[in-house]
Amino acid sequence: MSTGERADGAGAPEGETQAASQGTASGPLAGVRVLELSSIGPGPFAAMLLADLGADVVRVHRVGESAPPNPVLDRGRRSVAVDLKDPRGIDLVHRLLEGTDVLLEGYRPGVLERLGLDPDELLANHPALVVGRMTGYGQDGPLADRAGHDINYIALSGALGASGRQGQPPTPPINLVGDFGGGGMLLALGVVSAVLSARSTGRGQVVDTAMVEGSAALMAMIYGFHAQGAWSLERGTNLLDTGAPFYDTYRCADGRYVAVGAIEPQFFAQLLDGLGLTGQIDAARQRDPQTWPAQRELIGAALAARPRDHWEAVFAGTDACVSPVLDLVEAPQHPHNQARGAFVDVAQVTQPAPVPRFSSTPTVAPAPAPAVGRDTDEVLAAHGVSEDERAAVRAAGVIA
Repeated sequence: MSTGERADGAGAPEGETQAASQGTASGPLAGVRVLELSSIGPGPFAAMLLADLGADVVRVHRVGESAPPNPVLDRGRRSVAVDLKDPRGIDLVHRLLEGTDVLLEGYRPGVLERLGLDPDELLANHPALVVGRMTGYGQDGPLADRAGHDINYIALSGALGASGRQGQPPTPPINLVGDFGGGGMLLALGVVSAVLSARSTGRGQVVDTAMVEGSAALMAMIYGFHAQGAWSLERGTNLLDTGAPFYDTYRCADGRYVAVGAIEPQFFAQLLDGLGLTGQIDAARQRDPQTWPAQRELIGAALAARPRDHWEAVFAGTDACVSPVLDLVEAPQHPHNQARGAFVDVAQVTQPAPVPRFSSTPTVAPAPAPAVGRDTDEVLAAHGVSEDERAAVRAAGVIA
């Protein structure tokens, strides 16, 4: 996903957990109030995570925004629709910031300032406010003003260059690494950390989250391996990048796949036993790259001889680290995921449940994603905007 493409702004808070909407907020972030300026990808993901954990998240959508909400990414909020190009709309946002802990935005650097929401001025008026800023390249630097997407950000961090098979082009791991792991997840961690600091010091701050840097942080272990001489720059030749035959995916007789992750010797021995390859592969030379081509051929041929469900049954109850590769329909139906409640149904949409789990402050099933502007009157009224004021700005097209 790109960042900063909505330089026109947008308006209206959105979001709240199901429990919060019923007046019984639950989760470790219950009582934390977040105002989210509408964006795409990593910003909404950060807001979703905060809402899942109990924060009251209000999204400011753009007046006239027609894109339907993402039923998963946009869950758990309330929504108001405001025209941020109109000074009256900006005034409403300032009023919404009263009593708010966090402002989230995902515009390009400088856009927030041009809208009349300069973070320095916001912090002067709201000293404990946390301003979470999500960009690809950061708030400064030679590329700060450039457009980009996940693939561009992970290209600069080294993550993309390390992803893929030997002799093949780098393969993007969809947009998980830049947008969501190195972007939205890191933004959520950053703002929670800053809120903790603000509550102990009374001082808020700006959280500058850049997806290039976040995706680089996700590569910490690999950079460490490389520094130790244990990771080759030639992708697809290492232990965890499909170079090792005991850490890869294999096609089965029915065209479906299994994932093999038998790294440790005791797990590798169980893999060989289940495949009937004990004695045909020298387990003592498991880590010797010179044996990997022969290992791969034997393991691949064995797995290709039977369907995926056969191998799932063979390795059930073992530590061979063999798992079926499930699709988006199969994963919610897996017995382990069902036993754990890893997926929930919200408004007839199956989706991942809130994570992680908390023993003393449990989370609840999220509320469905709201229609754009659904909660405009409720939210503005709660911030002291009278019915007459709302009628006047609505007539002028400032809210919807």
